[in-house]
Amino acid sequence: MSDTFSTKHQPTEIRLKKEEKALEVDFADGQSFTLPAEYLRVESPSAEVQGHGQEKRIVPGRKMVGIMDVEAVGNYAIRIKFDDLHDTGIYTWDLLYDLGANREEIWAAYLAGLKTHGLSREP
Repeated sequence: MSDTFSTKHQPTEIRLKKEEKALEVDFADGQSFTLPAEYLRVESPSAEVQGHGQEKRIVPGRKMVGIMDVEAVGNYAIRIKFDDLHDTGIYTWDLLYDLGANREEIWAAYLAGLKTHGLSREP
């Protein structure tokens, strides 16, 4: 039987920076990422955003979103509670690493999607 929650990337430290509206994550391989709350919110792994079984949803108007709390989910992920009351996504270690390592490309695609649909980052 395989381990469903195996992970390639293991964090060594996670810091919530409420004032900066960001999450800082250090990984065992030496990589460190600062992930803005807005970015984490619009890329939430929740079904609401990812549209599991449907097209991914573009979430506009989250430029000012903050993070209220971060809680562990087992030893493989965290749940982020945003101040817009969204809290259904489970961010695995590998997802956080991917979001950090590919931030420029993912963010550019998000901004392009907003533009295509006539949407804005502003609340």
